[in-house]
Amino acid sequence: MKLTMMIAAALLAFTLPATPHEGAKHRRKALAGEQKDWGIAGDTGAATRTIEIRMTDNMRFTPERVEVRQGETVRLVVKNGGRMLHELVLGTKHELDAHAAVMAKFPGMEHDEAHMVHVKPAKAEPLVWNFNRPGVFQFACLLPGHYEAGMVGTIVVLPASKQGNTS
Repeated sequence: MKLTMMIAAALLAFTLPATPHEGAKHRRKALAGEQKDWGIAGDTGAATRTIEIRMTDNMRFTPERVEVRQGETVRLVVKNGGRMLHELVLGTKHELDAHAAVMAKFPGMEHDEAHMVHVKPAKAEPLVWNFNRPGVFQFACLLPGHYEAGMVGTIVVLPASKQGNTS
């Protein structure tokens, strides 16, 4: 028994951690409570409003800019009006740049995280997010060539004490 435990410990010590991009796959759905710089996955029942974001094969989002209030849980309905697959990924510019670079190297990689949705042509997918940190963030389609073509939008999260023109 002691030898078995020692062998198991040695194997664990020399096991290299898997990274989601080397195997051309992301890990499956992020934990619902995983805090990101741009917020945390929201509960559908807590959504205070719905914002429709449309995307087409002209590599643009409509609207390109969305304002929300800090602490607001929003249901984004992401509609694909094009003929090709598109996605919407929330993040910081730095995170999206890094992710786009990996997507260029591994174009077939799968990903299914709480802050992203793939949308097939003529379909719509929901993404519920709680924007609990103020700041300026982005959403983008990171499929190869789409991000580089300018398929990027902006989300402004206004501090809870300020009200703005929300979209």
